[in-house]
Amino acid sequence: MHVDPVTLVCLSLATLFVAVLPITVYRRLRKPFRFDWRDTISGVAVFALFATVLERGLNDFVLHQNPATAQLFENPLAFVLYGALAAGVCEEVGRYIAMRMLARRGGRLPNTPVDSTGLAYGIGHGGAEAWFVGVLVQLQWIFFAVLANRGELDTHLSNLTMDSVLRVHLVLATLSPLQAGIFALERTAAFVFQIGLSVLMWRGVQAGRKSILPLAIVLHALIDVPAAMFQARLVPLVAVDALYAVVAVAVAVVLFRRCAPGRPARAV
Repeated sequence: MHVDPVTLVCLSLATLFVAVLPITVYRRLRKPFRFDWRDTISGVAVFALFATVLERGLNDFVLHQNPATAQLFENPLAFVLYGALAAGVCEEVGRYIAMRMLARRGGRLPNTPVDSTGLAYGIGHGGAEAWFVGVLVQLQWIFFAVLANRGELDTHLSNLTMDSVLRVHLVLATLSPLQAGIFALERTAAFVFQIGLSVLMWRGVQAGRKSILPLAIVLHALIDVPAAMFQARLVPLVAVDALYAVVAVAVAVVLFRRCAPGRPARAV
């Protein structure tokens, strides 16, 4: 097993880009939007708890441990519906709870822009996703690729089953510069979506709209539908990524136009 050096370099650069993206965005927007670091930490904590613990635990039970539901969701359409809704419900409930708590907190700096909390929280939530779902996973594959090129991979994986070893080899064999670019595009789009959803949720909470939670769940689910359809082998990856790229650009444009730092925050 050998991974082409060009592929390894491209994957490393894509991983580095995803890793520094949330940090760079936070540093660029911190002063004009007068960010409170606690808002960003809240986003990180909510994603870590609701997405990596609760959602994964739910998925493991529903899709693997429970025979009845596991059989039900073998149907591609049922799997798509469940996957989109599970992600939407878990993450948006966590986001809503956090936003309600942040809205009650006082001590904000004077003339803080109205969307400061939503943006700061979104960078934390989206940044955590970029690292947990993207960077850490890709670092593992980069490590495996280096071991493979040294001829040490099988020795390192000696404690795994043969099926698991074969899956690792299969993934390494499919790595390419194109996949590195797709990875960077997907994680960037997801980061933009998380910021957009956070700003939307913050504005809804500030306005006292009880409908903001179901609206956010539906929007989040709709965003996850193409990815779930790809996992169910209903649509090709190129179509999913093209759609995400277009929608992410549109969301970024709306955020740029609507989130002006000159607007003072309303009293909570």
